[in-house]
This record gives sequence, structure tokens and C-alpha cells, in this order.
Amino acid sequence: MKKWFNVFFVAVLSVGAVDAFAADQAAVSAAKMAAENQPVPVPQASGDAQGPSMDAPSAAVKEPINFGDYRSSTLTTKAWNAMAQNDIESVLAYTNKCISLYAAQAQKMQAGLKDYVTGSNDAIFKMWALNDVATSYYIQGEAYRHANMKDEAKAAYNKIISDYSFGQAWDTKGWFWKPAAAAKEKLDMIATGASWDFGDYSSSTLVQKAWASLAANDLNGVQAYVNKTLELYEGKAKEMQASLKEYAWESKEKIFSFWALNDVGTALFIEGEAFQNAGKKDDAVKAYKRVINEFQYAQCWDPNGWFWKPAEAAQQKLAEMDNV
Repeated sequence: MKKWFNVFFVAVLSVGAVDAFAADQAAVSAAKMAAENQPVPVPQASGDAQGPSMDAPSAAVKEPINFGDYRSSTLTTKAWNAMAQNDIESVLAYTNKCISLYAAQAQKMQAGLKDYVTGSNDAIFKMWALNDVATSYYIQGEAYRHANMKDEAKAAYNKIISDYSFGQAWDTKGWFWKPAAAAKEKLDMIATGASWDFGDYSSSTLVQKAWASLAANDLNGVQAYVNKTLELYEGKAKEMQASLKEYAWESKEKIFSFWALNDVGTALFIEGEAFQNAGKKDDAVKAYKRVINEFQYAQCWDPNGWFWKPAEAAQQKLAEMDNV
């Protein structure tokens, strides 16, 4: 048997990259519980009616574990809190409890779906068991990954993809994200040995990291950060683009108010440059044309004190490539 506790203890220092994100996730409990209207299960003194369907270790307890009202939202909130505090033993205790109590209900919800639930937040929150079990496996996968326990991390991520693929998790910044999609990203990271840090997942952070990857001549890094920017913000960027008939100009604050449009347009321009630098002309052309055709009114702030226009810069890049 692996001495997983010692491994986790050594790995705690590497978990800091997810602390801010974990802390954000821990704040959603009240809103979720109100929307879910889920029943409170009867606490079990020993053993669970349904155990986890993957082999997950029991958690060693440094301090007394408090399962609260045993709701799935309470347990996942406590797991996120434990992750933020680098308390890996508690992470496992709370996620294992959520899985053991709600896996059966989550599987029923998954079986009734053919795609992700869309529409109102309440409609998505009604899939409470599916959402929270998928999230619990994701939290476990992250804990294992940061402990360099790759096989266990892959098992947790693959469990989401195979059994709970339509689960969704609410981010306090105002959107749902998909644990299965995030799990696929993490599996790719394990396979390639990469370690992308999406920070707080804001568009500005992702674009900054894309710029840094471009400067480092890291095409894979650029693609990771640009793809994440598009995944989270492309829809909002298109809404902003559709609302404009010319470049915003009234004030610096007015231009910044089109943050999603600005950052998505900039991200695609960065990707075009990365492809161009790598000699991938067709891919570069595609990225540049997307800036021009889909996000024409994006603007990018230069630290030297002015805005520049990615669409105009993209047109210049295309002209340069035609003359090569």
C-alpha cells in the first residue's frame, strides 16, 4: 500500500497554485443550497450505503472532520476550503463522503441527460448531485495531481469523463464550468508533462500568461491559455462585438468596459504570432482572420500608455506574410 499520507505532506507546498481558485469555489454554498432544495441525508455512524466506485484512500484526520448537514453542496464547499488551506486529508474526507452519499443519485441524473443542461441557473442547479459528485472527483484529481500521484489523478479525472460528464460547477465570478472538460485538460497536462497555471481564470490573467508564453517561444503554452480564454469568454466577447458599430473611444474606462472583447481579440492575435513564429503559416492566417472577422473592435492596452487595435495589427501581419 502506498504511503499516501507522507506523499501528500511533502506535496502540500505545490498546491499553492490552486489556492485562490479553491477559495473562490468555497463561497458558493448558500446560493447552491437555496436553488437545489436537496434533502438532508441521515448521517451514518459507520459505513456508507454506496461506496465510491473508484479506489480512493481513506483520509487521515489531523483535526476532527465536520460534515455539517451532509448536503452535497456543504461537502464540496468544505473540500474546496480544505484545498485552499492545503489540508489534503480533509479534502479526501469530504470528497469521499460526498461521493459515497450521492454517487447513485448523480448517476441517475447523468443517465437522464444527453447533453449539458442549459438555460437558467436554477435549471442547472437542479442537477445538484451530478454537479457535486463530478466536482468532488475533480477536487480529488487535483489533490492527487499536485501530490504527483499520477495514476490516482488520472483515475479520478477519467471517472468524471466516463460517469459524470454532464456535471457543472458554479464559479463565483458568474458562470458554470465543466469538470469533465477541465479533467480532459488535466489529463493532457499529465500526458505531456506540462503544468499550466490558469491563476484566477480571469481573461486578463489568461492573456498575460499567453503573452509570457509567446515571449518564451512556448507555442503549447500560448495555445493552452488562448484556448482557455476562448472557452470562458468567447460568447461574451461576441455579444460585445455585436453591440458596437465602431471602436469604443469615449474614455479609457469605456474601452476597458469591453474587457471580454478586448482580451479575446488580443488572445487570438497572440496565437497568430505564436503560429507565425513557429512557421505554421496556415494556422497563423486562421487566427489573424478570426481577429479581423469576429472581433474587429477589440483593443489592447499597452503598458506604455495607449490602446492598439489587434484587428489592424492582424491585417499588417497578413500583409507581411503575403510578401514573404
